[in-house]
Amino acid sequence: MVWEDPRIDELSDILPGANCGACGFAGCRAFAEAAIRGSVVPAECTVMCAFELEEFAETLGVDAGEVEKRVARLLCAGGSDVAVQKAQYFGLESCAAAVAVSGGGKGCAWGCVGLADCAVSCTFDAIRMSSFGLPVVDPANCTACNDCVIACPLDLFVLMPEKHHLIVQCRNLLEGESATSVCSAACNACGRCVADAEPGLIEMRSGLAVIDYDRIEWENPAAIARCPTNAIVWVEGAQVFPDLELVESEAT
Repeated sequence: MVWEDPRIDELSDILPGANCGACGFAGCRAFAEAAIRGSVVPAECTVMCAFELEEFAETLGVDAGEVEKRVARLLCAGGSDVAVQKAQYFGLESCAAAVAVSGGGKGCAWGCVGLADCAVSCTFDAIRMSSFGLPVVDPANCTACNDCVIACPLDLFVLMPEKHHLIVQCRNLLEGESATSVCSAACNACGRCVADAEPGLIEMRSGLAVIDYDRIEWENPAAIARCPTNAIVWVEGAQVFPDLELVESEAT
């Protein structure tokens, strides 16, 4: 008989049982085993509430530790109010299906399709769809599990530390009027944010403003002041789009 540490079951019972993978392990039991080995600190499970975290740490006889909170951010602001619709999509209600067939009908080939694959994938009720067809992430519920990142066929979600406030909400690689002709919220590669930010923080790559998050301590709201399309924004808490009305749907 192979001996197994009895604390594995005890710790597994304390864990939420979500098996979401946010900790980097295949499931909660694997996380419990890693915690016993000392490979992780209890706080690396971002789903546990404060009470569960305290109980988990006490059971192990260790400090709970601290982990920088990360949240999912959407790199697109092209809702139906600002993005040009070139065709009407009538297929399966799925972003992946729409992208595979026709791109979903938007004029911007990089823009959010808005059929809620991300919201369907989220098991923590952290994503709701706005009435303009953009997913809105609730940082309080987001556990950085990565499911929305995987679900988006256009790679429009990224996980980043919540303390990062400067975000480019666009992936359009066109420049100037070519970009804004398909979405009025697109980055038009004007370069004003590059000029207004601390030197080296932002650069233009393939017609798109790119932030160097290794230098994020230099970030400042001044970088967004002259953006003509609001493609680059300063975010504190949830990303806020022009439309604040969230709609209930079967996806959520």
